[in-house]
Amino acid sequence: MKEFAALFSRVDETTKTSVKTAALAEYFRSAPPEDRLWTIALFTGRRPKRTITATRLREWAAEVAGLPDWLFEESYSIVGDLAETIALVLPEPGQTSDHSLTHWITTIKALSAEDDDARKAGILTAWDSLPNAERFLFTKLLTGGFRIGVSAKLITRALAQATGQPEPELTHKLMGNWTPETVTWESLIEADDPTADLSRPYPFYLAYQMEDLEALGPPADWNAERKWDGIRGQLIIRGGAHYLWSRGEDLMTDRFPELAQLKDYLPDGTVIDGEVLAFADEKPLPFNQLQKRIGRKTVPKKLLVEAPVILMAYDLLEADGQDIRDLPLAARRARLADLAAGAPADAPLRLSEALPFQTWNDLAKTREASREIGAEGLMLKRLDSPYLSGRKRGDWWKWKIDPLTIDAVMIYAQAGHGRRANLFTDYTFAVRSGNDLVPFTKAYSGLTDAEFREITAWVRKNTLQRFGPVRQVPPTHVFEIAFEGIQASPRHKSGVALRFPRMARWRRDKPVEEANTLDDLKEMLAAYG
Repeated sequence: MKEFAALFSRVDETTKTSVKTAALAEYFRSAPPEDRLWTIALFTGRRPKRTITATRLREWAAEVAGLPDWLFEESYSIVGDLAETIALVLPEPGQTSDHSLTHWITTIKALSAEDDDARKAGILTAWDSLPNAERFLFTKLLTGGFRIGVSAKLITRALAQATGQPEPELTHKLMGNWTPETVTWESLIEADDPTADLSRPYPFYLAYQMEDLEALGPPADWNAERKWDGIRGQLIIRGGAHYLWSRGEDLMTDRFPELAQLKDYLPDGTVIDGEVLAFADEKPLPFNQLQKRIGRKTVPKKLLVEAPVILMAYDLLEADGQDIRDLPLAARRARLADLAAGAPADAPLRLSEALPFQTWNDLAKTREASREIGAEGLMLKRLDSPYLSGRKRGDWWKWKIDPLTIDAVMIYAQAGHGRRANLFTDYTFAVRSGNDLVPFTKAYSGLTDAEFREITAWVRKNTLQRFGPVRQVPPTHVFEIAFEGIQASPRHKSGVALRFPRMARWRRDKPVEEANTLDDLKEMLAAYG
Protein backbone atom coordinates (compact mmCIF):
# COMPACT_ATOMS: atom_id res chain seq x y z
CA MET A 1 0.00 0.00 0.00
CA LYS A 2 2.93 2.32 0.65
CA GLU A 3 4.09 2.02 -2.96
CA PHE A 4 0.56 2.63 -4.27
CA ALA A 5 0.15 5.68 -2.03
CA ALA A 6 3.49 7.04 -3.28
CA LEU A 7 2.38 6.50 -6.87
CA PHE A 8 -0.95 8.21 -6.21
CA SER A 9 0.83 11.23 -4.73
CA ARG A 10 3.25 11.52 -7.67
CA VAL A 11 0.43 11.31 -10.21
CA ASP A 12 -2.03 13.53 -8.34
CA GLU A 13 0.44 16.32 -7.65
CA THR A 14 1.41 17.03 -11.25
CA THR A 15 -0.33 18.05 -14.45
CA LYS A 16 2.59 16.96 -16.63
CA THR A 17 1.78 13.89 -18.67
CA SER A 18 5.44 12.89 -18.93
CA VAL A 19 5.83 12.85 -15.14
CA LYS A 20 2.67 10.79 -14.67
CA THR A 21 3.74 8.33 -17.35
CA ALA A 22 7.21 7.89 -15.86
CA ALA A 23 5.77 7.32 -12.36
CA LEU A 24 3.34 4.70 -13.64
CA ALA A 25 5.95 2.93 -15.76
CA GLU A 26 8.31 2.70 -12.78
CA TYR A 27 5.50 1.28 -10.64
CA PHE A 28 4.55 -1.31 -13.29
CA ARG A 29 8.16 -2.51 -13.38
CA SER A 30 8.56 -2.95 -9.63
CA ALA A 31 5.21 -3.57 -7.91
CA PRO A 32 3.90 -7.09 -7.23
CA PRO A 33 1.90 -8.41 -10.23
CA GLU A 34 -1.40 -8.53 -8.33
CA ASP A 35 -0.97 -4.89 -7.22
CA ARG A 36 -0.18 -3.86 -10.79
CA LEU A 37 -3.46 -5.44 -11.91
CA TRP A 38 -5.47 -3.64 -9.25
CA THR A 39 -3.78 -0.35 -10.10
CA ILE A 40 -4.75 -0.72 -13.76
CA ALA A 41 -8.28 -1.62 -12.68
CA LEU A 42 -8.59 1.35 -10.33
CA PHE A 43 -7.14 3.83 -12.78
CA THR A 44 -9.46 2.64 -15.57
CA GLY A 45 -12.67 2.78 -13.53
CA ARG A 46 -12.89 -0.86 -12.39
CA ARG A 47 -13.00 0.06 -8.72
CA PRO A 48 -14.73 -2.03 -6.02
CA LYS A 49 -18.32 -1.13 -5.18
CA ARG A 50 -19.11 0.86 -2.06
CA THR A 51 -18.76 -1.26 1.09
CA ILE A 52 -20.29 1.07 3.66
CA THR A 53 -22.44 4.20 3.64
CA ALA A 54 -20.90 7.62 4.04
CA THR A 55 -23.17 8.22 7.06
CA ARG A 56 -21.67 5.29 8.97
CA LEU A 57 -18.11 6.35 8.13
CA ARG A 58 -18.79 9.86 9.38
CA GLU A 59 -20.27 8.53 12.62
CA TRP A 60 -17.38 6.16 13.27
CA ALA A 61 -14.69 8.67 12.32
CA ALA A 62 -16.19 11.33 14.61
CA GLU A 63 -16.36 8.78 17.43
CA VAL A 64 -12.72 7.71 17.02
CA ALA A 65 -11.55 11.32 16.71
CA GLY A 66 -13.53 12.35 19.80
CA LEU A 67 -15.39 15.07 17.88
CA PRO A 68 -19.05 16.04 18.22
CA ASP A 69 -20.99 15.40 15.04
CA TRP A 70 -21.45 19.11 14.33
CA LEU A 71 -17.71 19.74 14.41
CA PHE A 72 -16.98 16.81 12.11
CA GLU A 73 -19.65 18.08 9.69
CA GLU A 74 -18.17 21.56 9.84
CA SER A 75 -14.73 20.15 9.06
CA TYR A 76 -16.19 18.10 6.20
CA SER A 77 -17.88 21.17 4.68
CA ILE A 78 -14.56 23.04 4.73
CA VAL A 79 -12.38 20.20 3.40
CA GLY A 80 -15.00 19.11 0.86
CA ASP A 81 -13.93 15.46 0.64
CA LEU A 82 -15.03 12.79 3.13
CA ALA A 83 -11.97 10.53 2.83
CA GLU A 84 -9.61 13.47 3.22
CA THR A 85 -11.57 14.77 6.22
CA ILE A 86 -11.40 11.37 7.92
CA ALA A 87 -7.67 11.04 7.23
CA LEU A 88 -7.06 14.47 8.79
CA VAL A 89 -9.20 14.21 11.94
CA LEU A 90 -8.28 10.69 13.06
CA PRO A 91 -5.48 10.34 15.63
CA GLU A 92 -2.10 9.03 14.58
CA PRO A 93 -2.12 5.25 13.98
CA GLY A 94 -1.34 3.14 17.03
CA GLN A 95 0.22 0.30 15.02
CA THR A 96 1.99 -0.25 11.74
CA SER A 97 1.39 -2.52 8.78
CA ASP A 98 3.12 -3.33 5.55
CA HIS A 99 0.23 -4.92 3.68
CA SER A 100 -0.14 -4.69 -0.08
CA LEU A 101 -2.81 -2.86 -2.06
CA THR A 102 -4.33 -6.23 -2.94
CA HIS A 103 -4.56 -7.16 0.74
CA TRP A 104 -6.56 -4.04 1.57
CA ILE A 105 -8.89 -4.40 -1.41
CA THR A 106 -9.51 -8.04 -0.43
CA THR A 107 -10.25 -6.85 3.11
CA ILE A 108 -12.69 -4.26 1.83
CA LYS A 109 -14.52 -6.79 -0.34
CA ALA A 110 -14.76 -9.21 2.60
CA LEU A 111 -16.21 -6.49 4.85
CA SER A 112 -19.12 -6.00 2.45
CA ALA A 113 -20.49 -9.41 3.55
CA GLU A 114 -20.23 -8.64 7.30
CA ASP A 115 -22.72 -7.03 9.68
CA ASP A 116 -22.25 -3.47 10.95
CA ASP A 117 -20.34 -4.44 14.08
CA ALA A 118 -17.81 -6.52 12.14
CA ARG A 119 -17.47 -3.82 9.49
CA LYS A 120 -16.84 -1.20 12.11
CA ALA A 121 -14.20 -3.33 13.85
CA GLY A 122 -12.43 -4.06 10.57
CA ILE A 123 -12.46 -0.44 9.39
CA LEU A 124 -11.29 0.96 12.71
CA THR A 125 -8.45 -1.56 12.80
CA ALA A 126 -7.39 -0.50 9.31
CA TRP A 127 -7.55 3.21 10.19
CA ASP A 128 -5.39 2.54 13.24
CA SER A 129 -2.68 0.84 11.20
CA LEU A 130 -2.43 3.18 8.20
CA PRO A 131 -0.67 6.55 8.01
CA ASN A 132 -2.47 9.55 6.57
CA ALA A 133 -1.93 9.03 2.83
CA GLU A 134 -2.75 5.32 2.93
CA ARG A 135 -5.71 5.88 5.26
CA PHE A 136 -7.10 8.40 2.75
CA LEU A 137 -6.86 5.88 -0.10
CA PHE A 138 -8.31 3.06 2.00
CA THR A 139 -11.34 5.22 2.82
CA LYS A 140 -11.72 6.24 -0.84
CA LEU A 141 -11.84 2.57 -1.79
CA LEU A 142 -14.42 1.92 0.97
CA THR A 143 -16.76 4.55 -0.45
CA GLY A 144 -16.37 3.39 -4.06
CA GLY A 145 -15.34 6.95 -4.89
CA PHE A 146 -11.74 6.42 -5.99
CA ARG A 147 -10.97 8.64 -8.99
CA ILE A 148 -7.79 10.13 -10.41
CA GLY A 149 -6.90 12.23 -13.42
CA VAL A 150 -5.33 9.47 -15.48
CA SER A 151 -6.64 8.49 -18.90
CA ALA A 152 -6.67 4.97 -20.31
CA LYS A 153 -4.26 6.20 -22.98
CA LEU A 154 -1.77 7.29 -20.34
CA ILE A 155 -2.02 3.87 -18.69
CA THR A 156 -1.26 2.08 -21.97
CA ARG A 157 1.63 4.45 -22.67
CA ALA A 158 3.13 3.68 -19.26
CA LEU A 159 2.60 -0.05 -19.78
CA ALA A 160 4.30 0.20 -23.16
CA GLN A 161 7.34 1.79 -21.50
CA ALA A 162 7.38 -0.83 -18.75
CA THR A 163 6.86 -3.91 -20.94
CA GLY A 164 8.22 -2.93 -24.34
CA GLN A 165 4.93 -3.84 -26.06
CA PRO A 166 3.26 -1.62 -28.69
CA GLU A 167 0.58 0.72 -27.35
CA PRO A 168 -2.18 -0.44 -29.75
CA GLU A 169 -1.77 -4.06 -28.60
CA LEU A 170 -1.93 -3.04 -24.94
CA THR A 171 -4.98 -0.86 -25.58
CA HIS A 172 -6.76 -3.87 -27.06
CA LYS A 173 -5.73 -6.12 -24.16
CA LEU A 174 -7.21 -3.74 -21.60
CA MET A 175 -10.60 -3.71 -23.31
CA GLY A 176 -13.25 -6.19 -22.26
CA ASN A 177 -15.02 -7.51 -19.21
CA TRP A 178 -12.02 -8.41 -17.05
CA THR A 179 -11.38 -7.88 -13.34
CA PRO A 180 -8.31 -8.63 -11.22
CA GLU A 181 -10.19 -11.66 -9.88
CA THR A 182 -10.69 -13.16 -13.36
CA VAL A 183 -7.24 -12.59 -14.90
CA THR A 184 -3.59 -12.54 -13.94
CA TRP A 185 -0.90 -10.08 -14.96
CA GLU A 186 0.55 -12.79 -17.17
CA SER A 187 -2.73 -13.63 -18.93
CA LEU A 188 -3.82 -10.01 -19.40
CA ILE A 189 -0.56 -8.21 -20.18
CA GLU A 190 2.20 -10.69 -20.96
CA ALA A 191 0.22 -13.24 -23.01
CA ASP A 192 0.83 -13.07 -26.76
CA ASP A 193 -2.79 -13.57 -27.87
CA PRO A 194 -4.72 -10.31 -27.38
CA THR A 195 -7.90 -11.82 -28.90
CA ALA A 196 -8.26 -14.77 -26.53
CA ASP A 197 -11.35 -13.18 -25.02
CA LEU A 198 -14.05 -13.51 -27.69
CA SER A 199 -16.10 -10.71 -26.16
CA ARG A 200 -13.29 -8.13 -26.29
CA PRO A 201 -14.09 -5.00 -28.32
CA TYR A 202 -11.70 -2.82 -30.24
CA PRO A 203 -10.66 0.59 -28.87
CA PHE A 204 -13.09 3.21 -30.11
CA TYR A 205 -12.03 5.86 -32.61
CA LEU A 206 -13.12 9.31 -31.37
CA ALA A 207 -13.50 12.58 -33.23
CA TYR A 208 -12.52 16.15 -32.45
CA GLN A 209 -14.97 19.04 -32.57
CA MET A 210 -14.92 20.82 -35.94
CA GLU A 211 -12.47 23.72 -36.07
CA ASP A 212 -12.18 24.97 -39.66
CA LEU A 213 -14.46 23.48 -42.30
CA GLU A 214 -12.67 25.04 -45.24
CA ALA A 215 -9.32 23.61 -44.08
CA LEU A 216 -10.60 20.09 -44.79
CA GLY A 217 -9.98 20.48 -48.50
CA PRO A 218 -12.17 19.09 -51.31
CA PRO A 219 -15.63 17.93 -50.12
CA ALA A 220 -15.33 14.88 -52.40
CA ASP A 221 -12.69 13.45 -50.04
CA TRP A 222 -15.16 13.19 -47.18
CA ASN A 223 -18.13 11.13 -46.01
CA ALA A 224 -20.81 12.97 -44.03
CA GLU A 225 -23.45 11.32 -41.85
CA ARG A 226 -25.76 12.25 -39.00
CA LYS A 227 -24.46 12.38 -35.42
CA TRP A 228 -27.29 10.70 -33.54
CA ASP A 229 -28.08 11.15 -29.85
CA GLY A 230 -27.85 7.60 -28.52
CA ILE A 231 -25.25 5.32 -26.96
CA ARG A 232 -22.12 4.64 -28.98
CA GLY A 233 -21.47 0.91 -28.99
CA GLN A 234 -19.73 -2.02 -30.63
CA LEU A 235 -21.73 -5.10 -31.56
CA ILE A 236 -19.50 -8.18 -31.52
CA ILE A 237 -20.53 -11.53 -33.00
CA ARG A 238 -17.98 -14.24 -32.28
CA GLY A 239 -18.14 -17.88 -31.28
CA GLY A 240 -21.87 -18.05 -31.90
CA ALA A 241 -22.59 -15.39 -29.26
CA HIS A 242 -23.11 -11.64 -29.38
CA TYR A 243 -21.82 -8.87 -27.11
CA LEU A 244 -22.62 -5.17 -26.96
CA TRP A 245 -20.08 -2.76 -25.48
CA SER A 246 -20.49 0.95 -24.77
CA ARG A 247 -17.73 3.44 -25.47
CA GLY A 248 -17.12 3.57 -21.71
CA GLU A 249 -16.29 -0.18 -21.73
CA ASP A 250 -19.62 -1.12 -20.15
CA LEU A 251 -20.93 -4.52 -21.26
CA MET A 252 -24.61 -3.77 -21.96
CA THR A 253 -25.71 -6.86 -23.90
CA ASP A 254 -28.56 -7.74 -21.53
CA ARG A 255 -30.04 -4.23 -21.60
CA PHE A 256 -30.88 -4.48 -25.31
CA PRO A 257 -32.09 -8.06 -25.86
CA GLU A 258 -33.68 -7.25 -29.22
CA LEU A 259 -30.20 -6.99 -30.76
CA ALA A 260 -29.63 -10.71 -30.08
CA GLN A 261 -31.40 -11.60 -33.33
CA LEU A 262 -28.62 -9.93 -35.33
CA LYS A 263 -26.39 -12.95 -34.78
CA ASP A 264 -28.88 -14.84 -37.00
CA TYR A 265 -28.31 -12.44 -39.90
CA LEU A 266 -24.66 -11.44 -39.56
CA PRO A 267 -21.72 -13.84 -40.05
CA ASP A 268 -19.56 -14.99 -37.17
CA GLY A 269 -16.49 -12.82 -36.77
CA THR A 270 -18.31 -9.50 -37.26
CA VAL A 271 -17.69 -6.32 -35.25
CA ILE A 272 -19.78 -3.23 -36.00
CA ASP A 273 -19.30 0.25 -34.56
CA GLY A 274 -22.55 2.15 -34.28
CA GLU A 275 -25.11 3.96 -32.17
CA VAL A 276 -27.81 2.29 -30.10
CA LEU A 277 -30.97 4.35 -30.66
CA ALA A 278 -34.52 4.16 -29.40
CA PHE A 279 -36.26 3.88 -32.75
CA ALA A 280 -39.85 3.62 -34.01
CA ASP A 281 -41.63 4.35 -37.31
CA GLU A 282 -38.25 4.59 -39.02
CA LYS A 283 -37.05 7.53 -36.94
CA PRO A 284 -35.12 7.97 -33.69
CA LEU A 285 -37.03 8.61 -30.49
CA PRO A 286 -35.88 11.25 -27.96
CA PHE A 287 -32.90 10.24 -25.83
CA ASN A 288 -35.01 10.21 -22.66
CA GLN A 289 -36.82 7.16 -24.06
CA LEU A 290 -33.50 5.34 -24.34
CA GLN A 291 -32.37 6.63 -20.95
CA LYS A 292 -35.12 4.63 -19.23
CA ARG A 293 -33.26 1.47 -20.23
CA ILE A 294 -29.68 2.48 -19.49
CA GLY A 295 -29.49 1.62 -15.80
CA ARG A 296 -31.44 -1.64 -16.01
CA LYS A 297 -29.96 -5.13 -16.03
CA THR A 298 -33.29 -6.61 -17.08
CA VAL A 299 -35.83 -4.80 -19.24
CA PRO A 300 -39.58 -5.28 -18.67
CA LYS A 301 -41.81 -5.98 -21.67
CA LYS A 302 -43.46 -2.57 -21.30
CA LEU A 303 -40.16 -0.79 -21.94
CA LEU A 304 -39.33 -3.07 -24.86
CA VAL A 305 -42.57 -1.92 -26.47
CA GLU A 306 -42.27 1.77 -25.52
CA ALA A 307 -38.61 2.15 -26.45
CA PRO A 308 -37.51 -0.46 -29.01
CA VAL A 309 -33.92 -0.05 -30.14
CA ILE A 310 -31.83 -0.51 -33.26
CA LEU A 311 -28.12 -0.33 -33.98
CA MET A 312 -27.37 2.51 -36.40
CA ALA A 313 -24.26 1.07 -38.05
CA TYR A 314 -21.39 3.48 -38.69
CA ASP A 315 -18.40 1.29 -39.42
CA LEU A 316 -17.20 -2.30 -39.86
CA LEU A 317 -14.11 -3.20 -37.81
CA GLU A 318 -13.97 -6.97 -38.22
CA ALA A 319 -15.26 -9.14 -41.07
CA ASP A 320 -15.13 -12.94 -41.19
CA GLY A 321 -12.90 -12.84 -38.12
CA GLN A 322 -10.33 -10.53 -39.77
CA ASP A 323 -9.40 -7.13 -38.33
CA ILE A 324 -10.06 -4.70 -41.22
CA ARG A 325 -9.49 -1.43 -39.38
CA ASP A 326 -6.52 -0.60 -41.64
CA LEU A 327 -8.71 -0.58 -44.75
CA PRO A 328 -9.94 2.82 -46.00
CA LEU A 329 -13.30 3.97 -44.64
CA ALA A 330 -14.83 3.75 -48.12
CA ALA A 331 -13.96 0.04 -48.35
CA ARG A 332 -15.18 -0.69 -44.81
CA ARG A 333 -18.49 1.09 -45.45
CA ALA A 334 -19.02 -0.80 -48.71
CA ARG A 335 -18.69 -4.11 -46.87
CA LEU A 336 -20.90 -2.82 -44.07
CA ALA A 337 -23.57 -1.85 -46.61
CA ASP A 338 -23.55 -5.40 -48.00
CA LEU A 339 -24.05 -6.83 -44.51
CA ALA A 340 -26.89 -4.44 -43.72
CA ALA A 341 -28.59 -5.19 -47.04
CA GLY A 342 -28.57 -8.90 -46.20
CA ALA A 343 -30.57 -8.42 -43.00
CA PRO A 344 -34.41 -8.42 -43.10
CA ALA A 345 -36.13 -5.03 -43.21
CA ASP A 346 -37.53 -5.53 -39.70
CA ALA A 347 -34.15 -6.45 -38.17
CA PRO A 348 -32.88 -3.93 -35.56
CA LEU A 349 -30.06 -2.74 -37.82
CA ARG A 350 -29.81 0.32 -40.06
CA LEU A 351 -26.92 1.64 -42.12
CA SER A 352 -26.03 5.24 -41.28
CA GLU A 353 -26.91 7.27 -44.36
CA ALA A 354 -24.11 8.95 -46.31
CA LEU A 355 -25.40 12.49 -46.86
CA PRO A 356 -25.03 13.94 -50.37
CA PHE A 357 -23.31 17.33 -50.71
CA GLN A 358 -21.28 19.13 -53.36
CA THR A 359 -20.00 22.08 -51.35
CA TRP A 360 -19.39 22.85 -47.69
CA ASN A 361 -22.27 25.33 -47.85
CA ASP A 362 -24.57 22.48 -48.90
CA LEU A 363 -23.49 20.55 -45.84
CA ALA A 364 -23.96 23.56 -43.57
CA LYS A 365 -27.61 23.76 -44.67
CA THR A 366 -28.06 20.05 -43.93
CA ARG A 367 -26.58 20.54 -40.46
CA GLU A 368 -29.05 23.32 -39.66
CA ALA A 369 -31.93 20.84 -39.80
CA SER A 370 -30.33 18.44 -37.29
CA ARG A 371 -32.27 19.37 -34.17
CA GLU A 372 -35.61 19.06 -36.01
CA ILE A 373 -34.94 15.36 -36.68
CA GLY A 374 -33.38 14.57 -33.30
CA ALA A 375 -29.74 14.59 -34.42
CA GLU A 376 -26.84 16.29 -32.63
CA GLY A 377 -25.18 17.45 -35.83
CA LEU A 378 -22.91 15.79 -38.38
CA MET A 379 -19.88 13.51 -38.49
CA LEU A 380 -17.24 14.07 -41.17
CA LYS A 381 -14.83 11.24 -41.94
CA ARG A 382 -12.13 11.17 -44.60
CA LEU A 383 -12.95 8.42 -47.09
CA ASP A 384 -9.39 7.05 -47.13
CA SER A 385 -9.00 7.01 -43.32
CA PRO A 386 -8.26 3.84 -41.32
CA TYR A 387 -10.08 3.15 -38.06
CA LEU A 388 -7.65 4.26 -35.37
CA SER A 389 -7.96 4.17 -31.57
CA GLY A 390 -8.63 7.04 -29.23
CA ARG A 391 -9.03 10.68 -30.18
CA LYS A 392 -6.95 11.59 -33.22
CA ARG A 393 -6.90 14.91 -35.05
CA GLY A 394 -7.25 15.09 -38.84
CA ASP A 395 -9.47 12.36 -40.29
CA TRP A 396 -12.62 12.37 -38.14
CA TRP A 397 -14.53 15.45 -37.04
CA LYS A 398 -17.82 16.04 -35.25
CA TRP A 399 -19.75 19.13 -36.33
CA LYS A 400 -22.35 19.55 -33.64
CA ILE A 401 -25.23 21.99 -33.77
CA ASP A 402 -25.01 25.06 -31.58
CA PRO A 403 -26.27 24.34 -28.05
CA LEU A 404 -29.46 25.74 -26.61
CA THR A 405 -28.89 28.41 -23.96
CA ILE A 406 -30.78 30.02 -21.13
CA ASP A 407 -29.81 32.63 -18.53
CA ALA A 408 -30.27 31.36 -14.97
CA VAL A 409 -29.60 32.41 -11.38
CA MET A 410 -27.23 30.55 -9.07
CA ILE A 411 -28.98 29.70 -5.76
CA TYR A 412 -26.84 26.88 -4.24
CA ALA A 413 -23.14 26.02 -4.30
CA GLN A 414 -21.21 22.91 -3.31
CA ALA A 415 -17.50 22.12 -3.19
CA GLY A 416 -16.00 20.03 -5.96
CA HIS A 417 -13.85 16.92 -5.72
CA GLY A 418 -10.18 16.05 -6.19
CA ARG A 419 -8.10 19.13 -6.93
CA ARG A 420 -11.30 21.23 -6.69
CA ALA A 421 -12.20 20.00 -3.21
CA ASN A 422 -11.39 23.43 -1.73
CA LEU A 423 -13.38 25.36 -4.33
CA PHE A 424 -17.12 25.78 -4.76
CA THR A 425 -17.60 24.54 -8.32
CA ASP A 426 -20.93 22.66 -8.33
CA TYR A 427 -23.89 25.02 -8.65
CA THR A 428 -27.67 24.76 -8.68
CA PHE A 429 -29.49 27.17 -10.99
CA ALA A 430 -33.02 28.54 -11.07
CA VAL A 431 -35.28 30.45 -13.45
CA ARG A 432 -37.84 33.09 -12.50
CA SER A 433 -41.52 32.25 -12.01
CA GLY A 434 -43.36 35.35 -10.86
CA ASN A 435 -41.65 36.39 -7.65
CA ASP A 436 -40.18 32.92 -7.09
CA LEU A 437 -37.06 31.19 -8.29
CA VAL A 438 -37.57 27.60 -9.46
CA PRO A 439 -34.48 25.32 -9.49
CA PHE A 440 -34.11 23.39 -12.73
CA THR A 441 -30.54 22.18 -13.25
CA LYS A 442 -27.04 21.76 -11.84
CA ALA A 443 -23.76 22.48 -13.60
CA TYR A 444 -20.11 22.25 -12.61
CA SER A 445 -18.05 22.95 -15.72
CA GLY A 446 -17.38 25.76 -18.16
CA LEU A 447 -15.70 28.42 -16.04
CA THR A 448 -12.02 29.23 -15.67
CA ASP A 449 -10.08 28.41 -12.50
CA ALA A 450 -9.88 32.14 -11.78
CA GLU A 451 -13.66 32.46 -12.01
CA PHE A 452 -14.17 29.46 -9.73
CA ARG A 453 -11.81 31.02 -7.16
CA GLU A 454 -13.68 34.33 -7.35
CA ILE A 455 -17.06 32.67 -6.84
CA THR A 456 -15.67 30.54 -4.00
CA ALA A 457 -14.56 33.65 -2.10
CA TRP A 458 -17.99 35.19 -2.66
CA VAL A 459 -19.83 32.05 -1.49
CA ARG A 460 -17.82 31.90 1.73
CA LYS A 461 -18.70 35.52 2.54
CA ASN A 462 -22.36 35.32 1.50
CA THR A 463 -23.66 31.92 2.67
CA LEU A 464 -27.28 32.16 3.85
CA GLN A 465 -27.81 28.57 5.05
CA ARG A 466 -25.94 25.27 5.06
CA PHE A 467 -27.41 21.89 4.22
CA GLY A 468 -24.51 19.49 4.79
CA PRO A 469 -21.93 20.33 2.10
CA VAL A 470 -24.44 22.52 0.18
CA ARG A 471 -24.63 26.27 0.77
CA GLN A 472 -27.55 28.49 -0.07
CA VAL A 473 -26.45 31.84 -1.48
CA PRO A 474 -28.27 35.07 -2.35
CA PRO A 475 -29.76 35.08 -5.87
CA THR A 476 -27.24 37.55 -7.20
CA HIS A 477 -25.28 36.02 -10.08
CA VAL A 478 -26.62 35.16 -13.52
CA PHE A 479 -24.98 32.54 -15.75
CA GLU A 480 -25.63 31.50 -19.32
CA ILE A 481 -26.33 27.76 -19.24
CA ALA A 482 -25.69 25.82 -22.46
CA PHE A 483 -27.24 22.39 -23.05
CA GLU A 484 -27.76 19.87 -25.81
CA GLY A 485 -31.40 18.95 -25.26
CA ILE A 486 -34.44 19.42 -23.06
CA GLN A 487 -37.12 16.94 -22.00
CA ALA A 488 -40.11 16.71 -19.70
CA SER A 489 -39.32 15.34 -16.24
CA PRO A 490 -41.94 14.79 -13.51
CA ARG A 491 -39.06 14.20 -11.03
CA HIS A 492 -38.01 17.86 -11.19
CA LYS A 493 -39.96 20.76 -9.69
CA SER A 494 -39.50 22.73 -12.90
CA GLY A 495 -40.94 19.86 -14.94
CA VAL A 496 -37.90 19.74 -17.23
CA ALA A 497 -34.47 18.13 -17.37
CA LEU A 498 -31.53 19.29 -19.47
CA ARG A 499 -29.03 17.16 -21.37
CA PHE A 500 -25.33 17.96 -20.77
CA PRO A 501 -25.80 21.32 -19.00
CA ARG A 502 -22.71 23.45 -18.47
CA MET A 503 -21.89 27.11 -17.80
CA ALA A 504 -21.19 28.93 -21.06
CA ARG A 505 -20.32 32.22 -19.34
CA TRP A 506 -20.81 34.32 -16.26
CA ARG A 507 -23.29 37.08 -17.17
CA ARG A 508 -21.88 39.88 -15.04
CA ASP A 509 -23.72 42.29 -17.33
CA LYS A 510 -27.18 40.91 -16.56
CA PRO A 511 -29.26 41.53 -13.41
CA VAL A 512 -31.40 38.78 -11.90
CA GLU A 513 -34.54 40.52 -13.15
CA GLU A 514 -33.43 39.79 -16.72
CA ALA A 515 -32.78 36.08 -16.22
CA ASN A 516 -35.04 33.72 -18.14
CA THR A 517 -38.36 32.45 -16.82
CA LEU A 518 -40.00 29.09 -16.32
CA ASP A 519 -42.27 29.97 -19.24
CA ASP A 520 -39.17 30.37 -21.42
CA LEU A 521 -38.08 26.87 -20.42
CA LYS A 522 -41.50 25.46 -21.24
CA GLU A 523 -41.45 27.13 -24.65
CA MET A 524 -38.11 25.44 -25.32
CA LEU A 525 -39.59 22.13 -24.20
CA ALA A 526 -42.50 22.55 -26.63
CA ALA A 527 -40.14 23.41 -29.47
CA TYR A 528 -37.30 20.95 -28.88
CA GLY A 529 -38.47 18.38 -26.33
